[in-house]
Amino acid sequence: MTTPTPLTNSERPLRIAVLCPHFAPDTAPTGEVMTRIVHELAALGHELHVVTALPWYREHRIEPGWEGRLWRRERTDWGWITRVHPFPGDDKRNLVRRALGFAGFSALAGLTSLRGGRVDAVIAMSPPLTLGLTGWGTHLFRRGPLVFNIQDVFPDAAVETGAITNTKIIAVARWLERVSYHRAAAVTVLSDDLRDNVAAKVKPSHRSKVHVIPNFVDTEFIAPSDRITPLRAELGIGDEPVVLYAGNVGFSQSLEMVVEAARRVPEATFLVNGDGAARVTLQEQAADLPNVRFSGYQPKSRVPEVLATGDIHLVPLKRGLGRVSVPSKTYSILAAGRPVLAAIDPGTEVPRMLEASGGGVCVPPDDLEAFCLALRGLLDDHAAAAAMGAAGRAWVTGAASPAAVAMAYERLIRSLGRGR
Repeated sequence: MTTPTPLTNSERPLRIAVLCPHFAPDTAPTGEVMTRIVHELAALGHELHVVTALPWYREHRIEPGWEGRLWRRERTDWGWITRVHPFPGDDKRNLVRRALGFAGFSALAGLTSLRGGRVDAVIAMSPPLTLGLTGWGTHLFRRGPLVFNIQDVFPDAAVETGAITNTKIIAVARWLERVSYHRAAAVTVLSDDLRDNVAAKVKPSHRSKVHVIPNFVDTEFIAPSDRITPLRAELGIGDEPVVLYAGNVGFSQSLEMVVEAARRVPEATFLVNGDGAARVTLQEQAADLPNVRFSGYQPKSRVPEVLATGDIHLVPLKRGLGRVSVPSKTYSILAAGRPVLAAIDPGTEVPRMLEASGGGVCVPPDDLEAFCLALRGLLDDHAAAAAMGAAGRAWVTGAASPAAVAMAYERLIRSLGRGR
């Protein structure tokens, strides 16, 4: 925990309402991001009221011990947390069912967020995009200006991958997107690319309210460690090189390309650690490959071990998605001191990050030949791969501090208060 910074007489503590789809102990990456932001803001002396979902991300169902109630409320040292039913569906590939679940969660979150009196700001996280209007409703009742935090631009990613093709659904989503952006007092995004994307969708008079505040990584929790991990033993992996993809196994990632790369590089073990809508299909494609392994999400306490297991980490995104999504896993990989092989649109945030840090290699998306060539280069030149890992670790330690991100939100909220 960051050491609290004393508040001056003119800087009274803030009261902030936070609406997010996941929060500890839930294991979603965005939940870890918001959990840390909340704790860093609390360390600065602020009071926070979090409204989130009951833990459900790991298996897409409410975790044992949390069932039986539509919502639960708990006090904390820094405020309170209300957890509401997320209405998860059994079929992760049923996008209509998932959309209805998000809508139900957002409505219930909105109702429970009205309690607690006036706040200085409302922070709402997307996805789901529906939390934009939920945050606006909370703003109307609790008076704090709405700060809309965008982790991934929706529906752009879903349209690019073909996950959504119905023109009416796309039209409704784009309408909801525009309305949410215009109702917010500020919109925060993770990169310059996302800022350009959002700014192009709002009126010129609203473009100045789009701000870049990047994600971060806990470099004390995630640090370089021995590559021979207990996870290797559990999965029957020896000391051979491991090419690791860790994260959501969805339709936005070019994981079918990773399977094809495994066919061409049989001397390495390819490990896919995670779960998602595309995992069943991916396992079917890799069924005949003895050098491809799958493992589910691990508890947060094992994240450093998972990252240490990989000798080379993969960050693949399908063509066109580099400007609408910034995989936050990249920060964690760099913190673990491992080289990154990214397959993402050139000129976007992850390639810029790797160039600035020297922490890895980037090739064009969906280019199997370039991907395999770069992968073999990293596997064959151990010294170069190790140097990239060390450079990435050094860069992220200085550039992605959780405390700096929290203070950026604090400054933004105070500026909005002065503007009012």
